[in-house]
Amino acid sequence: MKLLTLNCHSWQEENQWEKIRTIAEVIDQNDYDVIALQEVSQHVHANKLSGGVKEDNFAYVLIKELKKRGNNNYTMVWDVAHLGYDVYEEGLAILTKHPVTATESFYITESEDVSFWKARKIVGATIRYMERELTFYSCHLGWWGDDEESYKNQADRLVEKASEHDVYFLLGDFNNDGSTDGEGYDYLMSKGLTDTYTEAVTKDNGTTVVGDIAGWDGNEKGLRIDYIFTNVSLPVHGSTVIFNGKNRPVVSDHFGVEVIVEAPLPQV
Repeated sequence: MKLLTLNCHSWQEENQWEKIRTIAEVIDQNDYDVIALQEVSQHVHANKLSGGVKEDNFAYVLIKELKKRGNNNYTMVWDVAHLGYDVYEEGLAILTKHPVTATESFYITESEDVSFWKARKIVGATIRYMERELTFYSCHLGWWGDDEESYKNQADRLVEKASEHDVYFLLGDFNNDGSTDGEGYDYLMSKGLTDTYTEAVTKDNGTTVVGDIAGWDGNEKGLRIDYIFTNVSLPVHGSTVIFNGKNRPVVSDHFGVEVIVEAPLPQV
């Protein structure tokens, strides 16, 4: 089973359309089973389609690009979390080529005010895969030490909700570096999660952010803040950073992470 997560930084990139085409090309070639996207934006004044999606929704545009390549395999689940840059409805998305049996979205922050940029929502989809239902969440959490919106509270709410499912995967931008002891990454791991990167038979250095980006002002080092977690122990064949300029062109201020895992066997 092939999984991909990417913080898109959508509509904030130079050469944005070229980068959209690059993402579509990679999805088409790599044939991911599930893709989790964060910072999936649409302009507040764009024309409405259905289900809250507008015609410039980044995930919707990406699926249209896939269709131009003859790939009609993917459907999307999307919801807005908050306003970004005053003019964008910023949300999260799940793309999958498998049947979706259920969807969900929920806030993990105290604030549920769309106008407040720290309001954080999770978007989930349960799919039917190899005769078993698996649940995937696209996640974008805040920062450790934030007095307004506690990271621990966000992690607690996320895992509590996800734990309603037998098998789940948490994919996304968790805004905490894996090499920093005693902070968000360690707190997440204390919840009994498995980090597919650490379990992978083959992997690279895992770095998904380099240098100074929004939310990490003044950063001068490589960070591993984008992850694919699961609540079950599975063989992980590989974990690879993508869209980093070495493995495919850069398309965002975050690099992506792709993972190949053995799917859990159907329940007997």
